[in-house]
Formats: sequence, structure tokens, C-alpha cells
Amino acid sequence: MIDRIKERAARAIRERREEITRIADEIFDHPEVGGREFFAANLLTRILTDNGYEVARPWTSLPTAFSAVLRGSAPGPRVALLAEYDALPGLGHACGHNLIAAGVVGAALGLAAVKDELPGEVVVFGTPAEESNGGKVTLVEEGALEGVQAALMFHPGDANVLEVSSLALEALEFVFKGRAAHAPSGAQEGINALEVVIQFFNLVNGLRPYLKNNVHINGIIVEGGITPNIIPERAVARFYIRAENRRQLEEAVKRVEDCARGASLAVGAAFSYHRYEFSYEPMVTNRALAGAFRENLLALGVRDLAPPRCIRGSLDMGNVSRVVPSIHPYLALGREKVIPHTEEFARAARGPEGKELAVLAAQALAWTAADVLLDAGLRSRVQAEFRAAASED
Repeated sequence: MIDRIKERAARAIRERREEITRIADEIFDHPEVGGREFFAANLLTRILTDNGYEVARPWTSLPTAFSAVLRGSAPGPRVALLAEYDALPGLGHACGHNLIAAGVVGAALGLAAVKDELPGEVVVFGTPAEESNGGKVTLVEEGALEGVQAALMFHPGDANVLEVSSLALEALEFVFKGRAAHAPSGAQEGINALEVVIQFFNLVNGLRPYLKNNVHINGIIVEGGITPNIIPERAVARFYIRAENRRQLEEAVKRVEDCARGASLAVGAAFSYHRYEFSYEPMVTNRALAGAFRENLLALGVRDLAPPRCIRGSLDMGNVSRVVPSIHPYLALGREKVIPHTEEFARAARGPEGKELAVLAAQALAWTAADVLLDAGLRSRVQAEFRAAASED
């Protein structure tokens, strides 16, 4: 029975290929940075409403987030499909989020075509601002994912990687306060906050040989004075600090804090720091869910599957994976290897390879969602693995 239902869903997706690819193109042609994705949210919610989904918007405290629920033929589990649709400043959809949105909504259309044979609920969450202040963190913190048995999404990439892990992240802003003075005639009366920041960076650089594997510290100076004629009384630096797990991350943050304190003490400056973006947890892929996605990809003719990979960046999907069994597979964008966040990747995301990927992802996601809804054995394995992973934290 499951195979017949899945084939009905796939047929519906193939029949609506033009609509799915048009979603990808329209979002690509109207790039919007995080928190301003009104065109994309309007487009996606209109299509979902027209196909039987009950849309709530705005969802949580985010004006461009949404929830869209499709109720099946009987009570049952709840599976979530997560859509991203924000663009990169200056580069547009060079990360392919237009394809994520199209693939997720394409899956939703396929599932709508078979809702008479599905128990439970399918919910599409629109999750803004992944590239900046990740919207999924807000969904988690405000309880939007309660009652969800599985959370599914995909991301365009340079290979088909079904089991993905990522790094924990803290985004910290350090503010240094000194004392202003006239640079030519009264420098000795001042405390140069910019010099403190420079020493801070030097101390952080001195840490690097002693950092554990996969601990990464990257910073920029965002404020360093007004004019060379005035000793800067204020300077600001921002850092991304990443590590494999929360314990290593806390250790790295403490060492960076000590560097800031040491630089400040040396000249009598004051400093403070705060989180300026959300903290991200490491992504934990649910292997049982990833296995179902793998089998569906194989059934769709995809054979070149890469081994598990830890990406050296961070994902707000990591926070989701701590409260709901989740997958965040990467699917190859075309046959030529292209690197995300480049103009070449953007061209591919608007080209024929992007269209092929959106339709493929729609089918694989729809089939995996159907597996979760219809296969009690799979749900049991997914939950057992999720509980075991939670007990290890």
C-alpha cells in the first residue's frame, strides 16, 4: 500500500513540475534577506492555501514565518517539512534557498494529492533568516515544534550527503571602552580602545596552535574610532566561535573572554560582551530517518551517495534536531561541483540543474514523510534513536 501511495504522490509532483520550478525561479528573482522575506512568504502560503493547507501567519514572533497544516484522513503522527527562503546580502540565492522552498512546497503538493490515504498531519514550517539570525531557533524556543514526530528538509550542495553533522556556534560581540583624547597633543591622557582590540586579536591568534580539532574562532572589527585625530574611546569586535559540541564551545568562549580581559587590563580599559545572534547547537542527524530518505533516493535513481560529513559551519537546524528527530541532507546541485555562496552556485540555482534538483527533492521528501506517517516500525526506530542520543548529551 505504501508504494502505491508514494507513486501517486510522485505522479502529482511530476505533473506539477512547472509550478514547482516556477516557485524556485520567482523566489530567486525576488531575493530577500532574513526577516524581510515577504514576497516568498506570500507566494508559498498562497500556494499552500490553494491546495488544502490551513495557514497561520505570522507564526511565532517572526513576521515572515508561517505554519501550514494538512490534515489526513484519520488521527495519527505529525511530520514537519521545513522551508528556507532567505537570500544572501549581495549574492542573492547563492545558497539555493529558493530550491529548498520549491522542493518543500513541491513535497507538500504531492502529499496533498494523497491526503485521503494518509493518517495524521503534514505541517510545512516557513523558517526565515537562516543566513543571519536563524528563525528555527525561535520556532524551537517558542514551542512551535511540539507534537512533531519528525522534521525533514534538504539543502543544495556539492554532493549527496545524507548524514550531516555541524558545529555548535556562539556569536559574540565584544565592546571595549577607553578614554578619548586629542591624538597629536594629548595621547598620553587617553586609553586607546582600538589598540585594545588589536591586542585582543593578537592574543586570540596566539590561541590557535592550542585549539582542539574543529574549534574555529573568526572575528572582525566593526567599530574602531571616528577619526585619526582622536584617540578612540570605543571599539567593537564580533566573533563567531565554533566547536564540535557544547562543552568544547564553552571552553573556547572562556579562553576568548580571557584574551579580551587580558588586553583590557594591560591598558586599563573596560570591556563587556554579549550574544548578538542566536546560539546554534550541533546538528544531530537521525540515522533511521536518513536511512528512509536514502532508500527513497535510491528508488528515484540516485546512486552517487557520499559518506557522512561534518560541515565546518553551523545550522539552525541543529537546534531543531535537539527537540525533534531530524534530517538535513545535502543534495548535489548538478554534475559539476559548485561551491555555495558563490556566483557560480547562484547561476546553477537558477538554471536547469536547479529545477531538476527541486523536483527530485520534492519526491524524496514526500516519500520520506509518507514513510513516517504510514510506517509505525520506522517511527519506533526513529524515536528509540532520538531518546538514546538525548541521553548521551
